[in-house]
Amino acid sequence: MGYWGYFVVGRGERPLAELDALAGAADGMTRHTSAPDGWQVWEYPGGEGDVGNMNDLAGETGAPALFGYVMNSECVVLEAAAPESGAWTTCLARGAMAGYLGGGQEGLTLEDYFLEPGDAAERAVRWAAEAGHEVNAATLLDVLTSDPDPLAENLLFRFLDRLGVVPL
Repeated sequence: MGYWGYFVVGRGERPLAELDALAGAADGMTRHTSAPDGWQVWEYPGGEGDVGNMNDLAGETGAPALFGYVMNSECVVLEAAAPESGAWTTCLARGAMAGYLGGGQEGLTLEDYFLEPGDAAERAVRWAAEAGHEVNAATLLDVLTSDPDPLAENLLFRFLDRLGVVPL
């Protein structure tokens, strides 16, 4: 059985787990890594309960925030928000995610839930710019269209690297 759980990414002077936006999950969160410019990655294994709201986290820190929900190490739901450019949602390992949706309710498809990779790459470029990083949409698109190698967590951290926030 693979990993199930959240990775919470944000920037701040204080530990993210101490912020009001993540108060519901604070007891279950552990710091996974820190990166330059105050970037932090926190882990919330299992995904049971309410991890918080990325819009609230972006608002509280004044910086972009991202949640990556890893599903059995096979795919990742990406939710991102930034104070100026807003929120967006996509996924990594789209083939595996489509399997989890299984046709969806009322005939809804993967595209009904998540931005297409090209649109997500453009939103991610704006997200990164708001974080102070200039990134190339093509390098993000490469990750957004990749299969897990072999773990979806690897795709998530490759995406964070290409966003310029958490180097590999």
